[in-house]
Amino acid sequence: MDKVYNPYQNMLNVLEGAAQKLELDQSDYEELKYPERELKVSVPVQMDDGSIRVFEGFRVQHSSSRGPCKGGIRYHQNVDESEVKALAAWMSIKCAIADIPYGGAKGGICVDPATLSRGELERLTRRYTAMIAPIIGMDRDIPAPDVNTNGEIMGWIMDTYSALQGRYTPGVVTGKPLELGGSLGRPEATGRGVMICAKEAVKRKGMQIEGSKVAVQGAGNVGFTAAQLMAEEGFTIVALSDVSGGIYKANGLNIAQIGQYLSQKGNLLKEYHEEGISYISNEELLTCECDILVPAALENQITAENASQIQAKLIIEGANGPTTNEADDILEQRGITVVPDVLANGGGVIVSYFEWVQNREMLAWDLQTVNQKLHDKMMLAFDHVWQMAESKKSSLRQGAYMVALQRLVAARKLRGTFL
Repeated sequence: MDKVYNPYQNMLNVLEGAAQKLELDQSDYEELKYPERELKVSVPVQMDDGSIRVFEGFRVQHSSSRGPCKGGIRYHQNVDESEVKALAAWMSIKCAIADIPYGGAKGGICVDPATLSRGELERLTRRYTAMIAPIIGMDRDIPAPDVNTNGEIMGWIMDTYSALQGRYTPGVVTGKPLELGGSLGRPEATGRGVMICAKEAVKRKGMQIEGSKVAVQGAGNVGFTAAQLMAEEGFTIVALSDVSGGIYKANGLNIAQIGQYLSQKGNLLKEYHEEGISYISNEELLTCECDILVPAALENQITAENASQIQAKLIIEGANGPTTNEADDILEQRGITVVPDVLANGGGVIVSYFEWVQNREMLAWDLQTVNQKLHDKMMLAFDHVWQMAESKKSSLRQGAYMVALQRLVAARKLRGTFL
């Protein structure tokens, strides 16, 4: 029988390894192995035909040692408790690496949003918000967009929460539309962070941007933005995929043309035509001929089964948890450098923090300010992780966890344990 992938156990394994390298006592990090709070809710929704359907939803708060919890909400048919717990823990690690004053949280609803009308989606969102309202808030837990959620959905959450509080509370969520207090630069922030990490990793490995072939799994907000920005920097994007499959072109895809095509709602890459392209599966994309691989879809993509076939020299993780522990070991043995998710996709939460700050101060920064601040934060985080990995002779993933653990453990010790 195939081993069942457990993302939370995956996180714990890396955490344990990093703690051992730091020679921490178990009591120093024992609390980090358990979420502070797990809320599971049943969300009844009146459908367009008048029937009632009940959806399962979650909100998990992993750690608030360094500040209010922060993390997205995803709508996906495979959402479950283990996944949400892992994502919440990764957010704690990610915020600590970025050195922003947040802890980690995550939310999700087990639903395929493509099967709902816009009205059903709004009613689902508002009812879910009402049910998690007691544990969220600008100083407690701030949701954001994730898989299959967007600025409009964040607007519904903010409006529902504001109605329940009896006052306008834009800071309760980030990733909002600009008209509702969102920040310039937020939609492309995660992809921009991936690009920044790719450029720095290439530099430190002695590679060249010009001529480096990049394969990107995922053409959503993160994946396509990363592909677009990397192409603008001089990388050659040879492969791209979405839920329908992927496309490959050895001398480089026309990313601008693909962007125009995908901007039309309903268009999928399986129906995209460009001279010289070949059609491949998402699995084939991971092992295609390239120098840099950017998994930017869902977790559990690079596994023990395909890690030995990956041809890339460098992997930049745009998705959360795309690589299993077993695959990590294989990649490390093969000398393939992995810039981990908790570092590479931290751009989104960094600019979410900037949005939250702007909301609190009733300010609005210009795009240049946001992007420069993001660049500075990402570069500092990358340097801390790289130095830690070198000093401890570890992978970048363990280096990232060690940076985060030092900061989380220090905060916990300074705060003490409430008796």
